[in-house]
Amino acid sequence: MMKVDIEKCIGCKQCVRDCFPGDIKVDNGKAEIRNVACFKCGHCIAVCPTGAISTDDYKMEDVVEYNEEKFNIDSDTLLNFIKFRRSIRHFKDKDVEKEKLEKIIEAGRFTQTGSNSQGVSYVVVKDKLEDLKEIVLRRLSILGEEILNNLNSETIKYKRYAMMWQQMYKDYKENPKAGDKVFFNAPAVILVISDSPVDAALASSNMELMTNALGLGTFFSGFLVRAAIDNQELVDLLGLKPSDKIVTSMVIGYPDIKFKRTVPRKDASILWK
Repeated sequence: MMKVDIEKCIGCKQCVRDCFPGDIKVDNGKAEIRNVACFKCGHCIAVCPTGAISTDDYKMEDVVEYNEEKFNIDSDTLLNFIKFRRSIRHFKDKDVEKEKLEKIIEAGRFTQTGSNSQGVSYVVVKDKLEDLKEIVLRRLSILGEEILNNLNSETIKYKRYAMMWQQMYKDYKENPKAGDKVFFNAPAVILVISDSPVDAALASSNMELMTNALGLGTFFSGFLVRAAIDNQELVDLLGLKPSDKIVTSMVIGYPDIKFKRTVPRKDASILWK
């Protein structure tokens, strides 16, 4: 529930102005939150000049007072940071600290979600990584065999992947380390789970920025996401619910490669109306 400390409230109506569902009114010079249409976005907490609003639904310790020096990022610096990011497939034989993984998830936790649903969850895989690798590569090989045995006008476009998946599993069985073409011997994977692909993708994007800021590297494994579909063995291994939808899979570790510059991209396709 959202609450107002009437001793601190000055009746400025900033919370009323910024409350999208219109759940706040000012009565007798004090803000009053009805907690009827409220979806706990926290805008009232953030905008109140006197810190009069709080909630018992979340931890108020999460709230940080604005500090221009610590909060602002130069726009050119941010753009260069984004341009310089690369998908990493060469990792050092070095563990990733739990504290850094938790900070990456914090970046996801504070990403916006539709209707403030906050319906994004995370699975960190470290100890069971080798088991996960076996399950994923085996499943991809099976999918590849199914495609190759049923080539038609619809499946022919996946032939290249089908052959690749079968070869990947063969290489892995012959040499598990050199043949790891799913995780590339990275020490950690974070699975981002949500019923909303948009919410999970937004969280994952911020998580990638945090990963890079921590001196780590990542790439998004679409192969793992594909192998996870209707895969009860993987669900059982990770303790997921059958309804859990893995939207992204972030393979994370310390990069064993150094890039010297950004790369070019296609021009943006823009319609100005």
